[in-house]
Amino acid sequence: MTSETTATLALPQTPLAQGVLALTLRVESPAVANHSIRSFVFAKLFAEHIQAKSGADYDPDLLFAACVLHDIGLSEAGNRNHRFEVDGADKAAEFLTEQGLGAAAVDSVWEAIALHTSQHIADRRGTLCMLTKNGISLDFGKDTEFISDEVGAAVHAQYPRHSMATSLVDIIVEQATARPDKAPPFSPAFALLLERKIGQRTLLEQAADHGRWGN
Repeated sequence: MTSETTATLALPQTPLAQGVLALTLRVESPAVANHSIRSFVFAKLFAEHIQAKSGADYDPDLLFAACVLHDIGLSEAGNRNHRFEVDGADKAAEFLTEQGLGAAAVDSVWEAIALHTSQHIADRRGTLCMLTKNGISLDFGKDTEFISDEVGAAVHAQYPRHSMATSLVDIIVEQATARPDKAPPFSPAFALLLERKIGQRTLLEQAADHGRWGN
């Protein structure tokens, strides 16, 4: 592994980042946790690709928090009464506030998590939202041409996929079935629930199937 690849895989070591990682590993399944961590690695790569500078254009700790906590609404710790993106944003905000993060920073992470499934909106809500959404999209294998085979292989050796898309859909559908208010009409959860009800492999799973990394 080259030094460049090793640097790509490196995660922030600040107390805040370590707390975020510990929470994620404690409450999320391996499939969801690995997806969340890979999303951060891919978000860093995307930032380099568009020449966004860490510490100048975005705060690496906030990007780590937004990416690594973006699906915490799919854990029991974050499973409440709203759509999973909002529940996850609320849980992340509470945790980050407990860690001493200021209100403006907490709000920026809340927004990035709440909007991470909102195509065309997240890209217009600032660098943090844009990088978070694109890091997540890259983990579905979309528009990854700028990522080398070596880096892609190293990321997945470190953080295996574990049928990521299917695992995500399973949890989203289970939550929505138990609490219908978590799948309001036109939300991603609503669409996934309908697709599963008719026995279809969901569009989210198909996107992963046909993406560069697979499911």
